[in-house]
Amino acid sequence: MIKPKHLRAGDTAAIVSLSSGILGEDWAIHKLAIARERLERDYGLQVRVMPNALKGVDYLDRHPEARASDLMDAFRDPSIRAVFSAIGGDDTIRLLPYVDFDVLRDNPKIFTGFSDTTTNHMMMFKAGLCSYYGASVMTNFAEYVRINDYTARMIRDTRFEPKPTLEIPSAPYWYDDEDEKIWWKEENIHTLRQYHPEKIGYEILQGTGAAEGELLGGCLDVFIELTGTPLWPSLDAWRGKLLFLETSEVDMSCDLLTWILRNLAAQGIFDAVNGILVGKPARRSKYEPYKEVYRRVVGREAGRPDLPILYNINIGHAEPIGVLPIGVRARLDADKKTLTLLESATE
Repeated sequence: MIKPKHLRAGDTAAIVSLSSGILGEDWAIHKLAIARERLERDYGLQVRVMPNALKGVDYLDRHPEARASDLMDAFRDPSIRAVFSAIGGDDTIRLLPYVDFDVLRDNPKIFTGFSDTTTNHMMMFKAGLCSYYGASVMTNFAEYVRINDYTARMIRDTRFEPKPTLEIPSAPYWYDDEDEKIWWKEENIHTLRQYHPEKIGYEILQGTGAAEGELLGGCLDVFIELTGTPLWPSLDAWRGKLLFLETSEVDMSCDLLTWILRNLAAQGIFDAVNGILVGKPARRSKYEPYKEVYRRVVGREAGRPDLPILYNINIGHAEPIGVLPIGVRARLDADKKTLTLLESATE
């Protein structure tokens, strides 16, 4: 896997809308202003918004080729060092016919985003390029008032100041998106999220000892669109990996989670990977029920009670979120309940 170079002050980052086009809607454009100011002031980056990124929901829904064009042009441009996804959505798979994997491979850059951006991460993986699961423009770089300390640290330690090894700790706080959600409205730009002390931390659902492997995974909701396409990794590609999984704010039922995990089991993926990392559910009410689903499908039905599962990771849709670099080697220690990058996230 090719690692892109880390970011420095003065580098140019492109903003792309690869799924939903809401960044270009009048009610949401203030989020771009917040993110631009923060990226320029706090990180010293130059921000370039790609030509189609602000054309709105309707246009980008009708023109997936325009979304893909922005992605390809950003990678072709030697002056651009990073590509930041604006937001997720539900149809990034429609970009597949317009993607040139040679362009991605031959022009390695930092690519970041999550949720439906899982599809783009699988494009990077197919091209042999490490990418960075976590932090999108509208959700994190444009967090109202300030980026929370946990996410800010993960961004800096992976993309700006990479460490030879990096422990990824459990965040010391969590945000209740079910009962205390702050809606994206201009009137809320001075409203700070109220985080609560994290009293659980990482949990081990099953397994003992340490497991190592390159990180690979994403949002389970998106796996449904990826399975069976040229973007879905072969069984050999899954072999020896640490599989990370998270679920979106759509509030996936336990039945649907069970069916998706059974599909992974039927593919032989649980026999191929070295361990599993599970993100904190976006809905707190699913925290305990999801645990039983993983124990049932992986441990009992798939016959892998030995496969370590580290639960309550800060990735995906439950704030605060961190960063997992796809293609970078990591260690899951079930006895110590730790997760550690064993190499630098970027060059």
